[in-house]
Amino acid sequence: MTDIQSYLKAYDGPPLRLMEVCGTHTAQISRCGITGMLSPAVRMISGPGCPVCVTVTAYIDKLVALSMKPDNVVVTFGDMLRVPGGSRSLNDAKAAGGHVQMVYSPLDTLKLAADDPARTYIFAAVGFETTAPVYTMLLEEAISNGISNVKILTSLKTMPPVIDWICKNQGGVDGFLAPGHVSVITGSRIFEPLSEKYGIPFAVAGFEGPQILAAIYALVRKSGKAGVMNLYPGAVTEEGNRTAQKMVDKYFAPCDAAWRGMGSIPDSGLLLREEYARFDAGSTGLNDDRGANAHCRCAQVLTGAVSPNECPLFGSSCTPQTPQGACMVSMEGSCYNYFTNMRKR
Repeated sequence: MTDIQSYLKAYDGPPLRLMEVCGTHTAQISRCGITGMLSPAVRMISGPGCPVCVTVTAYIDKLVALSMKPDNVVVTFGDMLRVPGGSRSLNDAKAAGGHVQMVYSPLDTLKLAADDPARTYIFAAVGFETTAPVYTMLLEEAISNGISNVKILTSLKTMPPVIDWICKNQGGVDGFLAPGHVSVITGSRIFEPLSEKYGIPFAVAGFEGPQILAAIYALVRKSGKAGVMNLYPGAVTEEGNRTAQKMVDKYFAPCDAAWRGMGSIPDSGLLLREEYARFDAGSTGLNDDRGANAHCRCAQVLTGAVSPNECPLFGSSCTPQTPQGACMVSMEGSCYNYFTNMRKR
């Protein structure tokens, strides 16, 4: 056992609640059994780091409605297909005759649209700061190649405002495992105002088990003090990827955005600028978050208010085979990882 592991296992200081806000971190913490390597006084809680999970029901319903129109094809990543809407998922819509196409890259939409100019191909543009630059590439290529039958339906979120919301409304978080992928784009400096405002540490972490443990160790050692520690310097700088930031700023403007379980958070989303509104498939006004199952507690899971196994549906009617909420669908979802990797604490 390394010195870091020994320290974290033996820690007997004040109880700490540390939140990871990256779906990949959630998955890796579960797969590596990291919670079992920690003292009972150190509790890891999962926050709103899964972009599929924080997407509200109204957005899914809009995609379903668009897919049922004969001149449309909804294009999406695979993990969106099974997310329950108010009454249907995209898989259900496809079974009912809707036009839904799964792809591995948003750029695949360009060939689909070019080969079928009679229909409009609408990409489900879900994600955080990490994926927003990819959607700018999709639009750049569509414009430069004269492909006019491509649109996007956006549910793009930005991380600092939701962390601020959690600290202000939920509270009880003693440190944040900052998202590595997001930080590559934004830079680590973006978390400094939040760290100072709430007097808690942030640690930018990579995705291997030892990297995550090192970040948790850093948070424990710095508990009660402000500061942003970049423990992923091979990929993350203070200023981030300026080229990607400029491209996002060219196509998107900040907007209020609806988050599952948190309502509308000011300036926490990205919407196409007016000059590119012709590419928007109807992204505004999608705020309804009422799920198909009233007993699903995804909303509370996403803010760390409850653990997945405190939901009455967890492991019974809600499993990866029969998901009742988005957190059990995505492989980055808290409920999925608690179920598949038996993460208990």
